Amino acid sequence: MIRLTRTVAVVTVAGAVLAGCAQSEREQAQDGEGGGSGTRDTFTFAASSDPASLDPAFASDGESFRVARQIFEGLVGVEPGTADPAPLLAERWDVSDDGLTYTFDLKQGVTFHDGTPFDADAVCANFERWNGWTGILQSGNLSYYWQKVNGGFASSDEESLDGTGKYQSCAAQDDHTAVITLASPLPEFISALSLPAFAMQSPTALEEHGADDVGGDAGAPVLPDYATAHPTGTGPFVFESWSRGQQVVLRAYPDYWGEQGQVQRIVFPIISDANARRQALQAGDIDGYDLVGPADVAALQDAGFQIVDREPFNVLYLAMNQADPALADLRVRQAIAHAINKEALVAQTLPEGTEIATNFIPPSVAGWSGDVETYDYDPDRAQELLEEAGASDLTIDFNYPTNVSRPYMPTPEQVFQAISADLEDAGITVNAVPEPWAPDYLDRVTGTEDHGLHLLGWTGDYNDTYNFIGVFFGARSVEWGFDDPELFEMIGEARYQTSVEDQVAAYEAANVAIMERLPGVPIAHPVPSLAFSPDVHGYPASPVQDEVYNVITLDD
Repeated sequence: MIRLTRTVAVVTVAGAVLAGCAQSEREQAQDGEGGGSGTRDTFTFAASSDPASLDPAFASDGESFRVARQIFEGLVGVEPGTADPAPLLAERWDVSDDGLTYTFDLKQGVTFHDGTPFDADAVCANFERWNGWTGILQSGNLSYYWQKVNGGFASSDEESLDGTGKYQSCAAQDDHTAVITLASPLPEFISALSLPAFAMQSPTALEEHGADDVGGDAGAPVLPDYATAHPTGTGPFVFESWSRGQQVVLRAYPDYWGEQGQVQRIVFPIISDANARRQALQAGDIDGYDLVGPADVAALQDAGFQIVDREPFNVLYLAMNQADPALADLRVRQAIAHAINKEALVAQTLPEGTEIATNFIPPSVAGWSGDVETYDYDPDRAQELLEEAGASDLTIDFNYPTNVSRPYMPTPEQVFQAISADLEDAGITVNAVPEPWAPDYLDRVTGTEDHGLHLLGWTGDYNDTYNFIGVFFGARSVEWGFDDPELFEMIGEARYQTSVEDQVAAYEAANVAIMERLPGVPIAHPVPSLAFSPDVHGYPASPVQDEVYNVITLDD
C-alpha cells in the first residue's frame, strides 16, 4: 500500500507540471500565436496515458484511438451518439446477395495530409497491408483487430490463425470505386470498418516511413518512425508532436474535405492520476478529461463544471489465465468467482449507475442471457472448492495496471485492492504484479503467457455480440490461456446464423457455455463520465468513443 500511495503522489506532481505546459499552450493560442487572432481555438483534453501507437492499425487501446480519431478516418463511421455504422470516406456501399462482394463508392476530392489522393488504390493498399503482415506483425498486441475480425492473414506463422482469413482481395474498379471480395461471409464487416484500426492511411507515408519495420519481439515490439512521428490520414487534424509522458499535439488540416470548425489545435497532456486531472480542470489548465473518478462527480457539478455521461457499452472483467496450472482447474476458478463481492466492489470503486455484470456482454446487446451461472458471493463455498481442488494454500500472481484510467475501470488500483482483499478472505494469497499500462501491462497480458489473474475490460466497438465474446473467446488466445474448440465452434456458428432470432438464441447458448467454463469473471458495466469547463460546448459523447473535436465550440 505504501508503494501505491507514493506513486500517486509523484504522478500528481508530474500531472501538475504537465497541466502547466498545457496552460502555456492555451495562453499562446489566446494571444494569437496559434492562428487565434484573439479567438480561442485550442482545445486541451487530458489523456490518462500515452498512446500505445500513433498507427491505429497497431493499436487496441482507447488513448491511442482517441488521438487516431482526430487524424484518421475510415470507409465507415458511426451515427452520432450511437454504435451504428454510417458512411464516412465511403459515401455508400452495395453488398452482393451471397455476402462476399462489397462495392464502395468513395468520397471524391479527399487528400491525405501529405497530399496523396484518397482513391480506390489507396483503399486497396491498406487492405493488402493488413492482410500481408508476417512474422512479428502477426502478434496479438500489434495486429489485434485484423486478427479478431478477419481471422488470419495471407500466410500465417501462428497455429491459432487461419492461413487465409475472411479477406480475399481488393480491386480498384475505377478511381472512386473499390471492390472488396471476401472468401466467406463476415456479417459484421461493415460495422467493423468503423474501427480506428481499419482507418485509411496514406500509402505514400506508410512506405516512406517504414510503417511495418517493427523491431524487438512479440512481447516487446519496437515501433517504427511512422507509428511514433508520422501518422498520416485524411482527418480534420494533423499530427504535430508527441513528447512521451508529456503531451501529444495536433493542428487543423487546412485542406480537410469536411467541416473544420473552431478548434485549430488540440493538446493532449498526459496526466495519469485522476486527482491530478481533476485539479488541472479546476485550475483552468485543461478544458476537459475522461474517466472522472466516481467520488468527484458531485463535487465538480456543484462547482459549475459539466459532467457528460456515456451510455455504458462495456464490461470490466477479471481474467484467469489457464496457462497457469493452478488456474487450469475449474474448481479453482469457481472458488475465485465465489470469493468476489461484486456489490461491495461496485459500491466502493465504480461510478453511480454501474450495473453488476453476469455476462461478458452488456444487457443492451442481443444475446445476453439471464440463464447463466452467476457464482454469487460465497466465501465459504470458495474455501470448499479450494479444498476439493487441493489448493487450500493457493498463491497466485495478480497482474493489474498502474497510472491509467479506463472507461470500464477508472481506478484500477482500487479495484485490485478490493478483489485482493476478497481473495485473501477466502484463503488465497495474492502476489501483486503492478505494471504501467502501456506498453508493459498490455503487452504482457495480451501478448504473452506470463501472467496469472489480471484486470482488463472492453468497450464495444459496435453493436454486435461477436465484438465482445468473439473477441474474447472466438479462438485460442494467450490472454485467457485456454483452447476449447467446442466453445469456439459455438460462437462461430452463432456469428453466421442467417436469421436474427436464431442468432440471438445461439449467442444466448454461447454465453451460458462461457460461464460454465468460466475463463474469467465479468464484474461490472461502469458508466463512463467526462468532465468539462463551462465554456466547452457540443462535445460529441459516443458509446463507442467516436468523438472528433472539429465539432466542439469554445467560449472566448
